[in-house]
Amino acid sequence: MEMVKVKVNGIEVSVPRGSTILEAAYQAGIDIPTLCYLKDINEIGACRICVVEVKGIRGLVTACVYPVSEGMEIFTNTEKVHAARKMNLELVLSTHNQDCLGCVRSGNCELQKLTKDYGIKDTDAWSGEKMQWPVDNSAAHMYRDNTKCILCRRCVAACSAVQGIGVIGANERGFETHIACAFEQPLDATSCVSCGQCIVVCPTGAIAEKDDTDKVWAAIQDPTKHVIVQTAPSIRVTLGEAFNMPIGTNVQGKMVAAARRLGFDKVFDTDFAADLTIMEEANEFLERVQNGGTLPMITSCSPGWVKYCETFFPQFIPNLSSCKSPQQMFGSVAKTYYAQKMGLDPKDIVVVAVMPCVAKKFEVGRDDMSAAGDGIPDVDIAITTREFARMIEKAGLRFDRLPDEDFDPALGIATGAGHIFGASGGVMEAALRTAAETLTGKELDKPDFVEVRGTDKGIKEAVYTVGGKTIRVCAVSGLANAKEVLTKVENGEASYDFIEVMACPGGCINGGGQPTQPASVRNFVDLKSLRAGALYSQDEKMTMRKSHENPRIKELYDTFLGKPGSHKAHEILHTSYVARPKNY
Repeated sequence: MEMVKVKVNGIEVSVPRGSTILEAAYQAGIDIPTLCYLKDINEIGACRICVVEVKGIRGLVTACVYPVSEGMEIFTNTEKVHAARKMNLELVLSTHNQDCLGCVRSGNCELQKLTKDYGIKDTDAWSGEKMQWPVDNSAAHMYRDNTKCILCRRCVAACSAVQGIGVIGANERGFETHIACAFEQPLDATSCVSCGQCIVVCPTGAIAEKDDTDKVWAAIQDPTKHVIVQTAPSIRVTLGEAFNMPIGTNVQGKMVAAARRLGFDKVFDTDFAADLTIMEEANEFLERVQNGGTLPMITSCSPGWVKYCETFFPQFIPNLSSCKSPQQMFGSVAKTYYAQKMGLDPKDIVVVAVMPCVAKKFEVGRDDMSAAGDGIPDVDIAITTREFARMIEKAGLRFDRLPDEDFDPALGIATGAGHIFGASGGVMEAALRTAAETLTGKELDKPDFVEVRGTDKGIKEAVYTVGGKTIRVCAVSGLANAKEVLTKVENGEASYDFIEVMACPGGCINGGGQPTQPASVRNFVDLKSLRAGALYSQDEKMTMRKSHENPRIKELYDTFLGKPGSHKAHEILHTSYVARPKNY
């Protein structure tokens, strides 16, 4: 790799040729502020907050897109630079709804931080007309408030370039430019799949999930309700970020302790339902392989992916596993098996799911999600990691000082296979562990299928020989990648037996409901790798690493479901899909 030497504020650094000034400054230990830039996602140099001086160049240049050259001398903190950045911030603020006290991102807003950093107190320096935009509350999972939008276009890039959907863009021109759907349609009238990737890249509070915490508080305070909470696999390695803990910290014990202190009657692990999903999914896969069923079988754990398939590739609906997601399976079991065991009326049980994914808010309202019948939903309320963190803060809990506690055992025992569901390739690997031992009748020497691991690639392929059968697999994350794979399969350019798809790049650890991180972190820290690594580390430490080894799962089948794939299991744990109209 060819290197070039540059100076940043007099500090000499050596960086790869082709690096930007922003990257060179980072190597020198200097953060240059940005608002629009996100590495590999939105590299447009539009906000002009990152401007710097370069010796020999007249005027200021944008550090986020300007490449370095040998001997370049860069100055990031001159009076001219500070004045330009401050003026650009004042111009942004001149059209911004500055209701910071009531904003969900207050204290975690990139614009707010920069306003403080540059000492802007007179926010009316460029006062004038402000456009008024109605808040789009139409979707089940999120809202968009354009009065807080700074037109950075990160959300547009995430929807278009990363997810390949493109249901939002810049409408109108000049002063009236705003982010919206085509022809000003409400979001729920488009083919938005509820992935929430637009939310986690937004630097302000212009886009956020719909907050359902008031519903949770009301349920907890209702003495007639038995309120249980389930936490998804990835939450334990991301929740700590909301309390300034290092990225990738496993806070499972403190998470459980916090949930108990919030007042939930029982605290359970969705990983239990992940193990249950594998029992059903592995059985379904083997049946398809052995009996000439529809292949490739495609996973159904990610509701954003399922909605995408129903909308953009309805011809692949028969390929989808009929298994409910772990969230929904947990709710199904809670309102049938658990209700029966505890002598509770399913109507009196409130199931709250803490999820990395805003699409889960959409999923709870899907049809064919009522195992208990009578219109009783499997899951009543789905909240994000961020919402759960806000509940903990509201309750005044000192998260870092909480003791480590264990999940309640009835539906809280899980294996390592359940833990890795949160990372791209995890569902595939967990299913292969059980499918391989079921097919061969022998214990695996090593339960690791490392070829489908990793967050650096959006498409991972592998071929395994199991019990004399060749199994071709593919693990995909990010919907633009899913489109590429499905198009190749449809055109006969690729052939697989089993495909795992997760809507969010890297999987649930990078879901739309996870803690937001500013560009200064996202541009230089591999969030996906650190979070996923923590899940695999927990898996490796487990004595039980295969779903079929879970004693609670065995008990569930022995006393209630019968066997994987039984008629009763299908009634409770499986679902159906429907083709949806495509509308941009």
